[in-house]
Amino acid sequence: MGIQRKAIALVSGGLDSMLAVRAMQEQGIHVEGVNFFTGFCVEGHTHAIRKQDQEKQKRNNALWVAERLGIKLHIEDISEEYKDVVLNPRYGYGAHMNPCLDCKIFMVGKANAMLNRARELVADGGFDFIITGEVIGQRPKSQRKDTMPLIARESGAEDRIVRPLCGKNLPATLPEREGWIQRELMYDFSGRNRKPQIALAEKWGLDDYAQPAGGCCFLTDESYSRKLGDLWQARGHREYELDDIMLLKVGRHIRPAPNYKLIVSREEGENNFMEGYRKQFHTLRPISHGGPLTLVDGTPTDDDLLFAARVAARFSQGKHADTMTFQIEPKGGTAFVVSIVPIRPEDFDPKWHI
Repeated sequence: MGIQRKAIALVSGGLDSMLAVRAMQEQGIHVEGVNFFTGFCVEGHTHAIRKQDQEKQKRNNALWVAERLGIKLHIEDISEEYKDVVLNPRYGYGAHMNPCLDCKIFMVGKANAMLNRARELVADGGFDFIITGEVIGQRPKSQRKDTMPLIARESGAEDRIVRPLCGKNLPATLPEREGWIQRELMYDFSGRNRKPQIALAEKWGLDDYAQPAGGCCFLTDESYSRKLGDLWQARGHREYELDDIMLLKVGRHIRPAPNYKLIVSREEGENNFMEGYRKQFHTLRPISHGGPLTLVDGTPTDDDLLFAARVAARFSQGKHADTMTFQIEPKGGTAFVVSIVPIRPEDFDPKWHI
């Protein structure tokens, strides 16, 4: 009897990685998955706290894929290591703050790359090669025919990376040359058209998968990237913590002045979530009328906090009132109550919205 070969697959939770795993299972390969937590892909988080997203799925798609395909999934937190990729991308950013090519190298490489972390799992588990769901031409920054050899080389994985969905379009890999897998049973998908993947999923009875054109990385989102850039500019350095990542995804972010900004809750779910951060920020609460919790980040003066309360009043039920009562609790200080006049529409500068 021949030796059953084993592979470790980078599982994002999307359709492509799901199909890549299944394609190798079809060839009798034992597959286990690895999913890396960067901090920028927190699936289900905003869906869970926002009322408008209540109907959306609140699951971890990587775990769901592993369960659906019957594979073991290794989950590793690399959020601290990943900071260098975000802050110092050798190959630059995509359309927004997304360092896609550096990210892919990190996800597949040795020393500064995720794939080498996967290869350490491979060594520990006796695995033979690595699987990714990449398709030539699907991503303009990282999934091109000229970048795939670059990823393989700089990651240190060389020709032990197998890309089952587009393998026929690429040079033969070590697993093919050694006869572990059959090239004719791989695919020649290319470009951004997802119809071939959708048809293959239907053939294999795989449904209810994550949106094929989607992706959970917030760094590809224009609004999120703008808020991250604003945060770096305001602080005077390009650093971040996990709490920063989470808070950039919730509330209205309003900056009336360079030294401080408001994070204004948009609904009850966000209000409840932001309550957990009230000790880390200055907080504003309307008392006389219903309204959202507001966190104030930065170094506001006492006058700034009073003005911030006036701005926050614009998003409360008392926005048309002559006066409103607010509780202001400075960070690390004693709360006090003030009466303020809500800022009028003509005095609110739309450019304050980040």
